[in-house]
Amino acid sequence: MSEKHIDKISGVETTGHEWDGIRELNNPMPRWWVWTFYLTILWAIGYTIAYPAWPLINGATQGLLGWNSRGDIAADIADAKQLQSVFVDKIANASLAEIQTDPALSQFALSGGAAAFKVNCIQCHGSGAEGGQGYPNLNDDDWMWGGSVEDIYTTVKHGIRFADDADTRASEMPAFVDILKSDEIREVAAYVVSLTGKPSNPALVEPGKQVFADNCASCHGEDAKGNREFGAPNLADAIWLKAHGEEGIAAQIRSPKHGVMPAWGERLGDTTVKQLAIFVHSLGGGE
Repeated sequence: MSEKHIDKISGVETTGHEWDGIRELNNPMPRWWVWTFYLTILWAIGYTIAYPAWPLINGATQGLLGWNSRGDIAADIADAKQLQSVFVDKIANASLAEIQTDPALSQFALSGGAAAFKVNCIQCHGSGAEGGQGYPNLNDDDWMWGGSVEDIYTTVKHGIRFADDADTRASEMPAFVDILKSDEIREVAAYVVSLTGKPSNPALVEPGKQVFADNCASCHGEDAKGNREFGAPNLADAIWLKAHGEEGIAAQIRSPKHGVMPAWGERLGDTTVKQLAIFVHSLGGGE
């Protein structure tokens, strides 16, 4: 058995380990630290017995105290709903105009609508309501079905082309591939582009204007500024939802794309729909 090595300077025994001539002193931990460490072990064991801790095949140990974080969250939510109930009840019984003219109620509706928007609407319209290809921007003034708070409320509540709601907003642009000749489609596409830009062939604009008058003006209007009664978009403002550019417009004329927006009335309830309508209206594009 080898003799223990004692450090000459400190007089303390070393651990026996050596790295490049450097040895480690075998100083014992202070007693208070050791007993504190033991107490933390005992406390941890007691904690896992008192609270949910150990995973099992189909769950986890419940703990002797029966506590869980879900219960605390449920209690917090219940308390919050109790505090909100005064405003919620007022919104349920008030018209949209009455909500907007009541500062406290309007502020509550805006906050509630913003929260509901983040949960239910940003997937399509974006976190800033800026929309995207095929999904309308809710910040601008281009509203196919109207931008008043009442119009927005109707759209949110009943959706667009949502088959399960009898009062949904519904309109469909026909496919003109079998109605117009290829040349006529190119002409009318050139005319539509000319309303806000420069077509590839200006000579197509005049004949395209006539094709538009004969086939498109009944919905989009003689000035091409749309018709909200039919949900026909304004073609003279350079804001495009389904297509842009001459080729894209021609493709939309041949075989139009039709979006579907769910009806949120049944899913969210009338009070939340009112708050959503007021929030969307407040974004800046609402009329």
